[in-house]
This record gives sequence, structure tokens and C-alpha cells, in this order.
Amino acid sequence: MQNLSPPIVLVFAGHDPSGGAGLTADTQTLAQLHCHIAPIVTSITVQDTVNVVENKPLPASQIAEQAQIVLNDIIISACKIGLLGDVEIIKTIAKILQTYSHFPTIIDPVLAAGGGQHLSDYSFRKAMITHLMPYTFILTPNSEEARKLTGQKNLDKAAKQLMKWGCQYVCITGTHEETNNVMNVLYGEGERLESWTWPRLPHQYHGSGCTFASSLTAYLARGMHIKDATYSAQHYTWLSLKRGFKAGHGQLLPFRLKQIS
Repeated sequence: MQNLSPPIVLVFAGHDPSGGAGLTADTQTLAQLHCHIAPIVTSITVQDTVNVVENKPLPASQIAEQAQIVLNDIIISACKIGLLGDVEIIKTIAKILQTYSHFPTIIDPVLAAGGGQHLSDYSFRKAMITHLMPYTFILTPNSEEARKLTGQKNLDKAAKQLMKWGCQYVCITGTHEETNNVMNVLYGEGERLESWTWPRLPHQYHGSGCTFASSLTAYLARGMHIKDATYSAQHYTWLSLKRGFKAGHGQLLPFRLKQIS
């Protein structure tokens, strides 16, 4: 009998009531790409398509309990990490990753909301560097996040610093750069491995980073090589953004649901 069980992805992320980002974005993307999600809620946010009004992290002990009972029961193929909330949550998840290190961990370092609301401070970023990066298979910062994490203006230097801190791979996305097209660059083994250029779309989008990190996680969970997975995730994300729709008064939402992979 053929085994039809999909890869199962453990996701740590916040709840976004607009449905544009967070666990909803992760669930839509991973299901679309034939994975099953085990969602661990890290934070309850008050937000819409315009901005985050409030971020309410759950107690770290509750996050640990959610994750532990799943990990005791289910074989996980990959782990995706998004909004974390505070330093204690970072430390708690790091302890979990230290124990369960057999699956790749993909981290989207959510440092600010799309509308500009800051979701991190120096101690938060320091904790992420110290406790999570040693367990990171690939980090997916945009150019602003890469600079904020490292203090490096040059993105090649920023990526090398992130790899020195423990990330096996880094993919820096270029949507925030003032360029005609968007260039995304994959780094690994201490150097630049490959870059891709995509036509810049005319709008701003709520949930694009979640979509890219989750689709990358899906392709890796399905056993795809890192370069192929990174390209496929960009393709899926770009098409989702191109098909984006206006749901509220702010940014467009990616349309992830139609079979476009």
C-alpha cells in the first residue's frame, strides 16, 4: 500500500487575525505545497492589513507544553519559526531545538511589522543570535533585518556574519532595496552561492516573508536540495504576490491557495 502521509512541519508563529501573516499564512502555504502543519502559537497579535497594534506573547511554559506533546507523538520533517514575542520564548525554543536536532529549522526573523511597528529590541535580537542561530539551517531575513541583526551595511558582510554565528545558510531578500528589480541572494559555506532577480511588483504585501519562509520549509521538508528549494520558494511567493488581493485598508494579501507551485 502506498504511503500517502505528507511531511509534517512544526511551526512556531503568532496568530494574525487579518489572516495575512503568521500561522494562517504558514498553514495556507504548507497545505498548498502538500505538507501537514503542527502549529504552535507563540503570540496573540492585534493587527490588521495596515499595522500591528499590539503583540501579546504567550507564557514560554505554554509554548513548551504545546511543542513537547506534539514532538512526543509525531515525527517532524522540518521546523519553521516566525514571530517569537520575547527573550524567554527564544530561550525555550532553543532548548527544544537542542533536544530535537534531526530536522532542518528555517527561521524568518520577524523584527518589525510590514506597517513599520517594531517587534524587537536589542536584547531580543541578541537572544536570537546567541540561542537560535546555532540551530538554524537557513535564515530568511530581508535586507533591513539582515542589517539590523548584524550592524553591517554591506549585505554580503551581513550574511557572512550570520553564518559565523551558526546559520548554515542565509537567503537575504531584496524587496526593501531601491532597485528596479528584486534580487534575492543565497549564501552558504561562508560565501555567496547563487542569486536570482525577479520583476518588482507594484504593491506592498502583508505576509510575504511568511509565505517565502513557509514555502521554503515545505520544499525542504519534501527533500529538495537547498538551491532548488530556494528557487521554488521564490517562484511560489512571487506568483502568490502577483495574484495578491486588497482585503482591507492597508497592504495587499498574497493569494496562496490556487495550485501555482
